[in-house]
Amino acid sequence: MQFLVENDWAVFIGLEVCALIFILAFMGARYLLSRRQLSNLLLGLFLLMMVLEGVLAFVVYQVTGEVSTFQVVVVLFLLYAVTFGVHDFKRLDYSARVRIGTWRNTTLVTEAETERMRALKDPKIVARKSRIWFYVHTIIFGGALIYFWNTYGASEYSWLYFIQNWDWFGDEDLTQPFTSELLSQVVRLWLIIYIVDSIINWSYTFFPNKVTEDESI
Repeated sequence: MQFLVENDWAVFIGLEVCALIFILAFMGARYLLSRRQLSNLLLGLFLLMMVLEGVLAFVVYQVTGEVSTFQVVVVLFLLYAVTFGVHDFKRLDYSARVRIGTWRNTTLVTEAETERMRALKDPKIVARKSRIWFYVHTIIFGGALIYFWNTYGASEYSWLYFIQNWDWFGDEDLTQPFTSELLSQVVRLWLIIYIVDSIINWSYTFFPNKVTEDESI
């Protein structure tokens, strides 16, 4: 147990590397070698790596007795894996089948899948989904901030002070919005992610991609 605590980041990175290797091997086994049983085993090993990451974060918490940046990062990775990661995996899987099918001079995707992927790339659909995600992200972020402030808000100043004065963001020695140092770091990181995510999401509305009829899926 002590080894895991002392080398938590190294073990986590090792699990991530193994997960990447297993998912790439899964695609190779299924679509290049046509070994379905082997590919299922590799997919299972990939999922096992995700489970082990969660177990690792829990073990470190049990030993140290406190929530650290490590647990926050692991949870964020796992949340991505079960949300956006599923969508990204489907797109990666589709692209791999298209390319491998071309190499093998065969068809590994159906017409329905091709039409569905083409529809998903429609600029209007992409822009609408991006705006919806922006609204959802804003509600979640705003709700979390309200809860954090009511629970861990600094008593020296009001919340309006921290909105008008952003010196705290770049100087951790100044009074932070929250009494928990870890929570202040999480909110600081989340705010950066929220701003970048918002810019990207709205870019699809103001600067939509132009798709031609013969564009490759």
